[in-house]
Amino acid sequence: MLNRHARGFFTALFSPLARWLLKIGISPDAVTVIGTAGVVVGALVFYPLGQLWWGTLFITAFIFSDVLDGIMARMREVGSRWGNFLDSTLDRIADGALFAGLAVWYFTGGANVPIAVAAMVCLVLGMVVSYARAKAESLGFTANTGIAERAERLVSVLVVTGFTGLGLPEVVLLVTLLLLAVASFITVVQRVVSVRRQALAEPSPAD
Repeated sequence: MLNRHARGFFTALFSPLARWLLKIGISPDAVTVIGTAGVVVGALVFYPLGQLWWGTLFITAFIFSDVLDGIMARMREVGSRWGNFLDSTLDRIADGALFAGLAVWYFTGGANVPIAVAAMVCLVLGMVVSYARAKAESLGFTANTGIAERAERLVSVLVVTGFTGLGLPEVVLLVTLLLLAVASFITVVQRVVSVRRQALAEPSPAD
């Protein structure tokens, strides 16, 4: 949902920056790598130290690279399978770092095991959501359905984590992570069901 409604807004917002970066010779792949590195540093350095607010601000400064590199690729009109592969792979690294950083803090100094466990569950289910789609598409099916796309997952966890660092009760973060885990599980089921229906609709070899 966020992907559909926000794409036009962010394209207009970041297009001037995208043009400037291309003009000075920076490639979309470079933006992808730098953005991922920034997210990983923010998640695995700031979060384990308990700096949830500053970590979220740091991550947010880099998270939009995922939008920016796509705009740059479209401007160059040279979209490639390599670029799509790199972007998708590094997205998984960034997502994993985000939830891992939260888990590390709440398993240690944050001393809140339920939040830590919920973060790990979100990490695992988020990876399965992405894998289910990738595997389905590699087999010729489509599996882009579901209620917990990447944008929704990132926005929800970043907003609540940041405000938790400013004093929002931790129970709000716990509830958010639990709801996100449930939504991710439902998304996995939706994708499995969708692919199963497509597989059953295929003509049998005998036909």
